[in-house]
Amino acid sequence: MTLFAVRHLTCFTYEKPVHFSRSNLRLKPIGWPGQTLVSHRIVVNPDGRLTPAPLPSALVNLTRLVIPGVTTSLEIISEAVVDVYRTPQLSWLGEPVVADVARWARESTDVSDLSPANFIYPSNLIPFDADIAAWGGEVLRPDRPVFGAAYELAVRIQREFRYDANATMAETPPASAFAARAGVCQDFAQIMICALRAAGLPAAYASGYIRTLPEPGQPRLQGADATHGWILVWCGPDKGWLGLDPTNGIAMGGDHILMAVGRDYLDIAPIEGVFNGYGAQDILVEVDVEPVAG
Repeated sequence: MTLFAVRHLTCFTYEKPVHFSRSNLRLKPIGWPGQTLVSHRIVVNPDGRLTPAPLPSALVNLTRLVIPGVTTSLEIISEAVVDVYRTPQLSWLGEPVVADVARWARESTDVSDLSPANFIYPSNLIPFDADIAAWGGEVLRPDRPVFGAAYELAVRIQREFRYDANATMAETPPASAFAARAGVCQDFAQIMICALRAAGLPAAYASGYIRTLPEPGQPRLQGADATHGWILVWCGPDKGWLGLDPTNGIAMGGDHILMAVGRDYLDIAPIEGVFNGYGAQDILVEVDVEPVAG
């Protein structure tokens, strides 16, 4: 069990004065097996109106922010304390096979936010792709234990793909990142989701944080952490949703802090919005994830 303090700073600097802005904030971690939200607050400079979304969801905590006045910058600070007591899934003995899980998902009558039926089909940022489907199908064979096969796929992505922050952008489709064999955590997660859905398996995009450790003998740099993306795969009604991190080739464990769950990145982007103005804007993001004494 580890108590984590998370500080997420986003600062917008506008070239010309902005007369009005409205944002959707998805910065408050959700409740999830293996973690409990202890506290959370959002600080905004200049002051604005913060309003919770009218329809609560189990998958994302959405807050709306309105800045009605003229401003040349906007600073949003999210501070959370999260208790994480998750043990990663490391064994798949006795797990259901891919074909059974795919059939259960198709036949599910669950209408909740976490219904597997919500995550079987292509989504805006993750369309079907035949090349990814064929590549993933080499591992996700119908007779294989579902989590064991998904775990192998995550490891394969970690080994075969190059982490390159300059290779893609937020809107890069999975097919392009797959062809380049390069990208960032968002790309790797969405490639894996594409492969899992092509095999009939419900797969979701998980957004949050992961604790990073400096190299031995090096100091920890303030703001050096970042938001992170990984995947959740539905492993049947008994096991439910289990997490895998294809960027690192590991199962979701005690260093992962889940913030939101969606069909793809569009559903769970930490901050999105519009403003009334013109000119360029600069964005600075700093994230710190630190264990704290209980």
